[in-house]
Amino acid sequence: MKSLKGQHMTTSKALVFDIKRFAVHDGDGIRTTIFFKGCPLHCIWCQNPEGISPQRQPVYFQNNCIHCRCCEKYAKAGQMIYQNDRPYFNKDYQGDFDQLIHVCPSAAIRYDSQYYDVDMLMKEIESDRVFYRDSGGVTFSGGEPFMQGEFLIDILKRCHQQHIHTAIETTLYTSLDFIQKALPYLDQIYIDLKINDEDMHQKYVGGSLSTIKKHIQYVLESEHRHKVIIRTPLIPQITATEQNIQSISQFLSHIYPDVQYELLNYNPLASAKYEWVDFDYGIDSKYKKLTDEEMETFYQIVYQNGIKNLIKE
Repeated sequence: MKSLKGQHMTTSKALVFDIKRFAVHDGDGIRTTIFFKGCPLHCIWCQNPEGISPQRQPVYFQNNCIHCRCCEKYAKAGQMIYQNDRPYFNKDYQGDFDQLIHVCPSAAIRYDSQYYDVDMLMKEIESDRVFYRDSGGVTFSGGEPFMQGEFLIDILKRCHQQHIHTAIETTLYTSLDFIQKALPYLDQIYIDLKINDEDMHQKYVGGSLSTIKKHIQYVLESEHRHKVIIRTPLIPQITATEQNIQSISQFLSHIYPDVQYELLNYNPLASAKYEWVDFDYGIDSKYKKLTDEEMETFYQIVYQNGIKNLIKE
């Protein structure tokens, strides 16, 4: 397993690939969701593939392109090639792509993310504060927010000082030190536990399942356990199996029977994003959302294996 320490991005600024306003599915109330770039895992069904790479990269928007080939004319050696009437960027290029973005007259080439310091990001968060009311707030997602752990903890502290409700969506695949530092400043904690089998986890998700489970156990045995919601995305033929849901339910209920647990129905729409980042979507297009009957079957498995607080859609 690679060192987790080496997978953390240390910078005074955060690399953010999206800010979603008026979100209602990323925590209680109306929320502003901040998507941090970079993830040490690589789920083959990732809902945000543009957030996997920790590097800022150019993205091509075909519908904007007027095929003027200015990018080809002004490209530096090794930056890109132009073929099939479009640019293809070299992901291993060590420099920036500023000049390509600047010369594109139709904004068909843009960066996939922007840098924010704490003050800049707090300004974005506080601009939505009027909509939070009693239950809303800010949610930090990704990617994996703990990949930019030092910045994450700084912004959590600032939100806490301003009495802004905070939530996180994480795998906990990070250092225990970061987790311990963040917990006091988090009001809601969503943790993904996708697969409870080490070999399958390595194949479909990457990273160490044992590390994730160890950190989940730590949080569920801490004074912060009431803040936690564990989530499993139901991916056909991979996570959406009786054996997997049974095993996860037993693992969680043995630690903390009152844990909140949620099954997320499969969302096939994410596959459309993969064209932007030149990745292959790992799930067959024949698979669709699970039916109500299929969801109910998994709900019953969860109940039968000790979970009391199941969150249903």
